[in-house]
Amino acid sequence: MADIIKFMPELEGQELATMAGIVRDMTDEQALYFAQGYRGRRKSTSTAYLLLLLSLLGFAGIHRFYLGSIVMGIVYLLTWGFCGIGIVVDLFITKGMTTKVNMQKASEMAMFVRSSFPS
Repeated sequence: MADIIKFMPELEGQELATMAGIVRDMTDEQALYFAQGYRGRRKSTSTAYLLLLLSLLGFAGIHRFYLGSIVMGIVYLLTWGFCGIGIVVDLFITKGMTTKVNMQKASEMAMFVRSSFPS
């Protein structure tokens, strides 16, 4: 039974609770491998918001590219974020989009770790 805080002390709040649940049944070796892989794939909410602010300078959609939403990034780039309306909406949903991407990355990493280490 691994303790994620030992391997990823930077986690806080809901993300910490979710990651603790994911690594609960992992060995320390598996949890360390998971933490290293997840840390490299994890997206920062602060970075996503900073990139969103760059939309005001004409680089609309760059935050969508960062979060892996390539098609919407292109659409935002070509329409300047649906004439600015999408940018305003994204001010309210970027945190949720980042959390969703991180949970997907964590699930993928957990499946990879579990399949890489024989029980």
